[in-house]
Amino acid sequence: MRTDSNVLQLLAALFIRFASFLAKAGAVLAVMLMAGMTLHVILEISLRAFFSTSTFVLDEFVGYGVAAMTFMALGYTFETNTLIRVNILLTRVRSRLGRQIIEILCVSAALVLTSYIALYFWKSVVRNIERGSTSETIAAVPLWIPEAFVLLGLAIFIIQMLAYVVRVVSGQRLLSEQD
Repeated sequence: MRTDSNVLQLLAALFIRFASFLAKAGAVLAVMLMAGMTLHVILEISLRAFFSTSTFVLDEFVGYGVAAMTFMALGYTFETNTLIRVNILLTRVRSRLGRQIIEILCVSAALVLTSYIALYFWKSVVRNIERGSTSETIAAVPLWIPEAFVLLGLAIFIIQMLAYVVRVVSGQRLLSEQD
């Protein structure tokens, strides 16, 4: 029986570490997207100032970049407790068990909603791939590409929330107890 408990603890620790790796990878990708957008803006300024021309796609690409960057960073912001959360109930509950139950219920509700949104994006990505849908701009970007970044960010966020539930159930510190 004791070895089963050790195996479960090991699996939980591995899953939490995997979720953390994914969250950090998403954050790195978000930073790279930010750097890419910054370079594109600098290129656009230079082209307009010195050559009286443009890339003609700055608005579109920055829009895609902001969406992708926002969703890719969700898991990391949740893991590092920098995601804005409303803790009205948690501040009023004194018992640790009560706070754990509230955390699990709140994260479960967020998981259900986020999973529903991810399912919608999954269907949209598949539909756009099947139809070959592209943006109606000069770039003609396949629409599944920016949607896939949002979907990937949502998947990382879902995995991070599942890892947090595992952390709470295994008795580790709650987000509200950090810092």
